[in-house]
Amino acid sequence: MSYYAKHVFFCCNQRDPGADRPCCNAKGASEMRDHAKKRVKELGLAGEGKVRINQAGCLDRCEEGPCVVVYPEAVWYTYVDKSDIDEIVEEHLKNGRVVERLRM
Repeated sequence: MSYYAKHVFFCCNQRDPGADRPCCNAKGASEMRDHAKKRVKELGLAGEGKVRINQAGCLDRCEEGPCVVVYPEAVWYTYVDKSDIDEIVEEHLKNGRVVERLRM
């Protein structure tokens, strides 16, 4: 059995300005990760046997990003703003329903 029921990784990769590839952190990934952590805690979803929100280095999908992946399901999402993060937290992490409109 896994330590967490759901483990969520936000790509927070930061490339140098002017790099030839985009990066998720330039699109607000760290702020969105912090928002997700806050929401998960507020909803009582955080902790052992529940949900863990983590930062990741490059997940190699930055061109499609910003990106986040939820395990153990291996569901990849992209997002634009906090309302998208709220929807992922509420629907997927709390209620177990994949948010198809945000799926990569």
